[in-house]
Amino acid sequence: MRLGTVRRDSATQAFRQEGGRTDYLPVADVGELLAGGDLALPGEPGPAPAPEDLLTPVLRPGKIVCAGLNYYDHAEEVGQQIPEHPTVFAKYANVLVGPVDPIAMPEESEKVDWEAELVAVIGTSVRHATPEQARAAIAGYTIMNDVSVRDWQGRTSEWFQGKNFDRTTPVGPVVVTADEVDPEAGLAIRCTVDGVRRQDSSTDRMIFSAVQLVEYLSRFMTLEPGDLVACGTPAGVGLAQKPRRIWLQDGQEVVTEIEGIGELRNLCTPAEDLLPRP
Repeated sequence: MRLGTVRRDSATQAFRQEGGRTDYLPVADVGELLAGGDLALPGEPGPAPAPEDLLTPVLRPGKIVCAGLNYYDHAEEVGQQIPEHPTVFAKYANVLVGPVDPIAMPEESEKVDWEAELVAVIGTSVRHATPEQARAAIAGYTIMNDVSVRDWQGRTSEWFQGKNFDRTTPVGPVVVTADEVDPEAGLAIRCTVDGVRRQDSSTDRMIFSAVQLVEYLSRFMTLEPGDLVACGTPAGVGLAQKPRRIWLQDGQEVVTEIEGIGELRNLCTPAEDLLPRP
């Protein structure tokens, strides 16, 4: 099953795709659908949505929790030891854009980087989860590019400010339910910039699996329907280039793909063209 959110009739609406059929549902987005607890909610059949109508599936997730240094190859390329515990940080909904929306390139930086990531979407509330409960709490998976403003990220030991620039983080195109994809078996994950392959790995190379991340996070916080848990990025980021000369530029197209889920296709666009000035 595939779940998504679209612009439709001057509003937003969730849809469900299964068995070649698309049903439009009486809720505003996938987050509202998950909060209601009924993925089989009756809807009205309609045509498959056009790519340009797709929005990020969960419009305003309550939490976006991200793992850093979570692929063996990425830890090696940046010269870091394999962590004993997950390295986590938060993003907020102001960063989100849809699967074909432009990425707002901040004028404050010349070091903007790409990071292809798998995202676990929480379907049921969970706290102090066992591995089995953590697995059951994942409704499905989607894709993120955790676009990072590296010079701001590196200003302090905390990464927060480099991860939360407005409209820099595409997520989508849909949530594929957990019964249809298995990241632990290995899903190809790739990122290209203007057709040049920058990242090419597999989700079975994660240090902490999506299930392990959900289990760990649930030890200190309640995860709720619609929350997003981003699972880190593999090797190939711009930060690891030697010398560091390759960063995202205005006008470049970033394509982020995960096997079995789909792709994001986003154009790097000056933030001043997208964001209102006070």
